[in-house]
Amino acid sequence: MNKYFGRSVVLLVEHESSGSMGFVLNKPIKETFNDFFPEVELKEKIPVFCGGPVSPNRLYYIHTLGKAIPDSYHVTGKIYFGGDFEVIKAYMNQGNPVKGVLKFFMGYSGWEEDQLENEITGNSWLVGKPDVQKIMKSENEIYWKRALEDLGEKYRFWANFPQRPFMN
Repeated sequence: MNKYFGRSVVLLVEHESSGSMGFVLNKPIKETFNDFFPEVELKEKIPVFCGGPVSPNRLYYIHTLGKAIPDSYHVTGKIYFGGDFEVIKAYMNQGNPVKGVLKFFMGYSGWEEDQLENEITGNSWLVGKPDVQKIMKSENEIYWKRALEDLGEKYRFWANFPQRPFMN
């Protein structure tokens, strides 16, 4: 596994016969939203995550604001993808909550037709059920461990296995 997907939790936002798109949820980058958009007045630093290797210089976002954000796309439960960024910035400038509501990514993860299905069949990925609160509030590698534990006892050993066992 490479730096993008080793110990990663990915949320698929689109999965069609032509391909799939998702975001790595648990790999924060050094820069924050505040670094990219100083004109948005925020009381706290808002993390940005490495969403994946495709379009790494473009900002993407998911949110739980629903149709209040025009042109957003429903993903699952209360999670929406994209929408009018000017409305997002206005929401933030009004002092509304960001953590647990908005999550930002540089880049995305993409799979061509049948690629993801083949990787799942080849046991490169485990598939779990999305938990909105965990998705929106997770901020680091601990989320990977918790996601494995949510899959059951069978995966608890994986969660505690060292990332580089040869270094022990």
